[in-house]
Amino acid sequence: MLRGKGGGRAEDLGREALAYADTLYNLARHLAGQDAEDLVQETYSRALGSADQFTPGTNLKAWLFRILRNTFISRYRRQRSNPVVGGLDTVAPWQHAAADVAWIKDEVELDCLRKVVTEDLERALATLSEDARTVILLDLEGLSEVEVAEIMGCAVGTVKSRLSRARASLRAVLRDWRQ
Repeated sequence: MLRGKGGGRAEDLGREALAYADTLYNLARHLAGQDAEDLVQETYSRALGSADQFTPGTNLKAWLFRILRNTFISRYRRQRSNPVVGGLDTVAPWQHAAADVAWIKDEVELDCLRKVVTEDLERALATLSEDARTVILLDLEGLSEVEVAEIMGCAVGTVKSRLSRARASLRAVLRDWRQ
């Protein structure tokens, strides 16, 4: 593992960071679809490699989310300039996310209902822009607007407006559920 400057620190950080694996995967699944596991793995790799840059006592969860988001953006930019990936027949990776949903087994009827609801929510989320989807998912993870702003690298006011617009868009797409 990482030794020398901050080696033990990287191990401690790694143990602490594992507590956020599920929440990181949830965001990664919505951003990267089938590549979510790879994105989370690369996030942890980058976090451990930069353990000496983390300030103990600060928000580890927000730091990890920021690394995940930046890693996703870097991958997206590399893929966009890849001549093999581009073209008119390219499908956005988040459109595959609905197929990756695995629910905890309860009663058969409840599982069927969950599947229907999940598919509708996945479709509604897929209609949002990347930034809007990210803001919604981070909000659902219970992060404050200040933490989301730190992760997104923008002002708190920008987060508030994106969140408001994203919620309005979701309400419009999901309005049939009210009836």
